[in-house]
Order: sequence, then structure tokens, then C-alpha cells
Amino acid sequence: MEMKLVAEAADQTVYEGEGGGYYSWSTSKSPLLQDLKLGAGKLLLHPHGFALPHYADSSKIGYVLEGVCTVGLVAPNSSQETVVVIKKGDVIPLQRGVVSWWFNGGETDLTIVFIGETTIAQIPGQFTYYFMAGVLGILRGFQSDVVAKVFGLTNQESEDIATSQPGVVIVKLGDGIVFPNASKYVKEKLYATIDTPKADVVVKGGGTINSLTGKDFPMVVEMGLSARFVRLECEAILAPSYVADGSIQVIYVAKGSGRIRVVGSDGNPSFDGEVGDGELMVVPRFFGVTVIADEGGMELFLIINTSKTPKSLQIISFVILEACLRATSRKSVGLEGIITCGFTICFKYQSSIGTTFKVEEHRNIDDYTSNSKVLRNIKYG
Repeated sequence: MEMKLVAEAADQTVYEGEGGGYYSWSTSKSPLLQDLKLGAGKLLLHPHGFALPHYADSSKIGYVLEGVCTVGLVAPNSSQETVVVIKKGDVIPLQRGVVSWWFNGGETDLTIVFIGETTIAQIPGQFTYYFMAGVLGILRGFQSDVVAKVFGLTNQESEDIATSQPGVVIVKLGDGIVFPNASKYVKEKLYATIDTPKADVVVKGGGTINSLTGKDFPMVVEMGLSARFVRLECEAILAPSYVADGSIQVIYVAKGSGRIRVVGSDGNPSFDGEVGDGELMVVPRFFGVTVIADEGGMELFLIINTSKTPKSLQIISFVILEACLRATSRKSVGLEGIITCGFTICFKYQSSIGTTFKVEEHRNIDDYTSNSKVLRNIKYG
């Protein structure tokens, strides 16, 4: 099956109003989302913007691009609301069916990107939301006497509940409303900071990589998702890699710009182009991918549809390298560093046998397509 790989910004306005907006990636522009049953959306809340309580038919992970947000969560079969406050650099997993509301009590905009799976969604490739209040509120669809009996209200009171909020999706609240503080006692971890200096991989002068998996966050095991944050410094490269268990990667450019190349089974690039802030692309199963940051650096948020830590390119022995690449033993030292580092940033890398190399020039991905050019760009320490 031919796969059309594209890098696109959110192109569909689901809602836009005084309090903010919600935007999504359409399956017409990003067809792989539908084909591979994935979805993505972006929430923008202006100061005092309030996203009405709702639940969705898909599990997803949100990453805070900017701002601070107060979030209320009610899990299925739970009578208790949990309130958390998340900020730039945090991730928050949301299981399908969880009721949530979102409020920006700060003085600057809040932006969150959501990426997840749509395996049992009403529309593959899209998140469908069901609202508890407002013009789209599900209570409006039930007879007032039924709502009255369930909640112990009069018919008039039930009609008022269903119709009193004229807003749709997002509303802007006045200054007088005081939202609840963060819950003090929370049984399980509900969010985490993924953009942190204390990352899983730190390469001085190259960047950082940090992951969120089922090992760190039990909730994502049921969701079948994991997240990764990558920061690349000026002209650093995320070494060529693939996910060995056949998981799909969704890459979102959170900041900066650079170049991505994706290679399939025929050895030819399926995608090779510049990407920038706000663009998203899907990497199919087993395809190899590499990323090179521009001079201003680059930040990536990745979702992988597995809750385990993905494996990448494995160590290849000297003998095999020499046989398949026609390389001398000295050259194999450098090539092994590139081949084995997988998701490790390839700027300064300490290989397993103690050889340090530095990529001097990597403005063009073509510099890495032939062995001789790769070797010319490596300085041994």
C-alpha cells in the first residue's frame, strides 16, 4: 500500500470564539491519521477561557506548549473530581470516557496539543467530543421530566440546566469566578513534566531526550501510548532509527524548524523536507527516520502507540560492518557509533568502546547517505 507522508499544520477549525479555539488535523490533508487510526488536535484558551466539561471517544496525551491551565478530571465510575494545575512542558494522559474541563486563569494564552489513538472512535482519524453543558450538551437531548426525576428537580429546573449555558465548546468567563485549587490528595499520578533538564538522555551541546512510558506512568499501559520529548540544539541530529516492535510514531514540531527524512523498505526517502513550528507528521511502522535541527534548534513532541520503551537500531559487530559496508576497522568505530545510537542525539556521542566523535557538518541530510561522506564528517577524539 502506497503511503502519502506529509508534514502539515492543523488545518481544520472545529471551534473558534472569544474564549479560544480548538483545531484539528483533517484526514484529507493527513490521510495516514485515518489509515493508521490516530488523531491529533490543538486547544487554545485565551485568558479566562473555559473549555466546557466533556468526554471523548479516544485516548490521547496532551502536551502543554505554552501557558498554565487548571484541569478538572472525573474518571468513569468515580464520584470524585480531581483538580490539577499543568504548565508549559507538562504532559497529561486522558483515557477515553474521562470527563474533563479546562480553564486558563493566567494572563497569557494557553496552548495544548493532543495526540492519540482512534481505534474505536466514531470517526477514524478524529477525536469526537461529547459535552455535558452548553448548546451541544447531551442533557438537551433528553426529556425534561426524565432529567428532573434523575436529579430530583422540577421540570422547569431541568429545562434551565439544559438551556442556561448558551456557549459552545469554549466560553470566556468573567473575573468573579474562583476555580478550585489543585487537589491535595491524589491516588495516582495524573500528569508529569517531560520537558526537564533531568532527561533520560543528555548530550552536552547536542540536546536532550525524555520519555513517558508505562513504567513511569501506569495509566498509559491501558491506553497503549507513550510519549517522548526531544530538544535538539543548533544543527544537532537525531540519529537514524526505527521502532523495532512495529509501533507508529507521530512527530509534532513544538518549536523551531529543521529537516526530516523518512525511509521505507525500498531504501528510498518516503519523505524528505523542511518542517517547522506547529507541523505534524506520521511515521509508519518500521520506517526509519532522522531529524536535523536548523541553526535555531528544534523541539519535538512524539507519540508512539505502545506503552513500552521502544527499541531502535541495535549494535552491529565490527565484522558485520566490515562485510556489509566495506569499511576498515578504524572506520567501523565511527560507523558503529552512528548505527547503534538509535534515538540518541548524534552530536557528541560516547560509544560503547570509548570512542568519541563529533559531527562537524550536517546541514544537508544527503551528507549521510554515503559512507565516505559520513566518515568525512567525523572527527575522532
